[in-house]
Amino acid sequence: MKVGVLSLQGAIEEHLRMIRNCGLEAIKVKSVEDLKRVERLILPGGESTTIGKLARLYGLDKAIEKEGKKGMPIFGTCAGMILLAKEIVNRQQIRFNLIDIVVERNAFGRQVDSFETDLEIKGFNGKSFRAVFIRAPYIKEIGNKVEILSTFDRKIVMARQNNILVSSFHPELTDDLRVHRYFLSKNYC
Repeated sequence: MKVGVLSLQGAIEEHLRMIRNCGLEAIKVKSVEDLKRVERLILPGGESTTIGKLARLYGLDKAIEKEGKKGMPIFGTCAGMILLAKEIVNRQQIRFNLIDIVVERNAFGRQVDSFETDLEIKGFNGKSFRAVFIRAPYIKEIGNKVEILSTFDRKIVMARQNNILVSSFHPELTDDLRVHRYFLSKNYC
């Protein structure tokens, strides 16, 4: 399986490493042609406004939206979650509208407020997942088809709707492959 990482800005290399560590081929997606070569796509953390503007500039915004609506599995972490959301609180920025959530940007504070914590993730039996939060958003509201997978401090930080998976945190900044393995598993979609 070929797995793409949107490679316009953000934590690109970290996701590529995780995909390779899961035993799969990782491809940088910088164009619509690159997107056509992959079966799954990860939208990394970074700066959501910048990633959105660059995606539009290269025609990737509509292409990603189209592939997501056709059923391509897409995973967005932090800024990637913001880009996949239906709505962003008090922001009119580019987004792909692929998951029925309302997202609050920088909900846990500024860069200096970044932190790590142990999370319980639905379906991850046993050991908790050490999650890294950096200027992280959270999910303020969900549609009735969205499944909550994890919360922190009564805020939704991981969710799924059909083929779309999102997390507020950065699983690529750990050595724990479980979140990536979950998304990359044959049973995911």
